[in-house]
Amino acid sequence: MIEKRTAIRLTDGRELIYFDETPAEDRTAWPDTRELPPPPPTSQLRYDPLVDEWVAVAAHRQTRTFLPPSDKCPLCPSTPDFASEIPAPDYDVVVFENQFPSFSDRVKAGEITELTDMVPVRPGVGRAEVVCFTSDHNSSFGALTPERVRTVIDVLADRTTEMSALPGVEQVFPFENRGIEIGVTLSHPHGQIYAYPMITPRTKAMLAAARRHADSTGGRNLYADILAAEQKAEVRIVGANDHWTAYVPAAARWPFEVQLAPNRHVLDIPALTPAERDAFAPLYLDILRRFDALFAKPMPYIAAWHQAVTGADRHLGYLHLQLFSIRRAADKLKFLAGSESAMGAFINDIIPEKAAQQLREAL
Repeated sequence: MIEKRTAIRLTDGRELIYFDETPAEDRTAWPDTRELPPPPPTSQLRYDPLVDEWVAVAAHRQTRTFLPPSDKCPLCPSTPDFASEIPAPDYDVVVFENQFPSFSDRVKAGEITELTDMVPVRPGVGRAEVVCFTSDHNSSFGALTPERVRTVIDVLADRTTEMSALPGVEQVFPFENRGIEIGVTLSHPHGQIYAYPMITPRTKAMLAAARRHADSTGGRNLYADILAAEQKAEVRIVGANDHWTAYVPAAARWPFEVQLAPNRHVLDIPALTPAERDAFAPLYLDILRRFDALFAKPMPYIAAWHQAVTGADRHLGYLHLQLFSIRRAADKLKFLAGSESAMGAFINDIIPEKAAQQLREAL
């Protein structure tokens, strides 16, 4: 749990926040000593009228750091020989504004121009943050202690609350990418948080389905009913405790996919009770260990928190963590080829009930 929260500014003006589990030393005693260029202007949002979606164009991200050697990792604590993004010589959990953000509040005058009368353009106003789970470069989320996982949940609650209140933000999305197979460019254990200036396509589809369900059932919550059905069926349940259930969705898109949901209807991470936050860690760590045990090697994955949006239809949301991997066998990956990439129509190679069984038997 968080005992101390300290916010500082890096030399280019970006915010960095230390979240300490014990009353640590004065973090302001470790200033950023680097000479950095000003942060880039925010991305452009370009509207695609064919599918009613906004696409972010962030050209500055093309130059972001790519798989540096471990002694030049920007997410490790700073040393006398290398000044990283984190000035202190050690830390518990740290959050900072991304140096190469997909969204920010830095709007450059004259940067946004109209393209055609069919494609509106607007600034990608929002925020993108990096969350470092540990100062140990060689660790992983699955190797964290339950106490550290609880700290991370408290940090995500803190950031969700603050980022949801930013002007123009419609959705806050914490996530972790793990493994070079996924496309990770920094191997240090970390996640990210996006504060979107729009509702993402996946969430729009989920809200539309939830709205239809509520209208046809007298106001019932769609995800709550799906969770209850999975709990009753039992066959796809991978693990559970008094506060959370982990299951493979019946229509899973990915070879190995698990959703972890609170048994109580919760809108977002800040709304979790202390007991629910405590109970999350043992179950999630168990599922991560099962993922790694499936093929006796680290499993590449994406862990995506789905939370209620900040505005209209917020009541339709139901907090859950979607954990999935593109690995379908020890030596095979699932690539998003023609049907998935071009048409958005997924074809899964693994029967969800079989995936659940394999995960149950993995340890």
